Amino acid sequence: METTEENIHSCNAAGGHCAGKCWKKKLGCGMLLLAVSGSLFLLALFAGELKSYQFIGRDVPGEQTSISVTGDGEAYAFPDIAEISFSVTNEAKTAPEARKLVDDKMVIIKAFLKESGVDDKDMKTTAYNLNPKYEWQKTGAYVPCVLGYNCPPPEGKQVLVGYEVTQSVDVRVRKINDAGLVLGGISDKGASYVSGLTFTVDNEDKVKEAARNEAIAKAKAKAKDLATQLGVSIVRITSFNEGTNYPMYNYARVGMESKAMSVDMAPTPATIPAGENKYTSNVTITYEVR
Repeated sequence: METTEENIHSCNAAGGHCAGKCWKKKLGCGMLLLAVSGSLFLLALFAGELKSYQFIGRDVPGEQTSISVTGDGEAYAFPDIAEISFSVTNEAKTAPEARKLVDDKMVIIKAFLKESGVDDKDMKTTAYNLNPKYEWQKTGAYVPCVLGYNCPPPEGKQVLVGYEVTQSVDVRVRKINDAGLVLGGISDKGASYVSGLTFTVDNEDKVKEAARNEAIAKAKAKAKDLATQLGVSIVRITSFNEGTNYPMYNYARVGMESKAMSVDMAPTPATIPAGENKYTSNVTITYEVR
């Protein structure tokens, strides 16, 4: 018996004696439609993927279509500030006594600095330390060691014998020609240690900008020449990086105990020339090309 749409309806109306055949027919049709739909979906998906391959390379990241160039620049400036670092250290039996000794010396040094034209804003305390001082003291009689090894340590204990106070200060001298006299005067007025003399430029940003401008100009010229040699066109800058700028300061390193330095030994401007400070800039520029 041929199964047609009319027969299917007849089967349904007949009370189900051929319902099994009708159900199998419907199930077979449904599975066929599902398989066809799945195949069409996979085909469409494959076609979409195939189409996307046509655009590979159309939007390549800049790192793959770029050139990078470097440039360096230099700028020089005469220093207009002298920086001096010094410290005052004293010991005493008690902490208040040690602090007072240091404070008294700092009052004298500060008065000298103000007389030399140094403003309060140019004096900065960088460290203030108070440390107890101990000594090892024996508490028992000396016992000779017969064997000569594995001897017991002598009886004793750590005893507090006083305190040490140290105050460290940085000073900026704007009258740079007086830097040597100021340094010598600080030592004569009671500084325990003078750690250094550095000549710097107050407006460093302007000098750094000049060095950077020269570095960028050199990098741009390199990029133009390189693009011509490679037969490509520069589109735009994709990245810029400037290396750490290390100013080449002029240092006059001085380390001296105040007691060992007399007025005759004090440095003078003639013995501490300021010279010029050198500033450098190194840049890297990346260009997109096509």
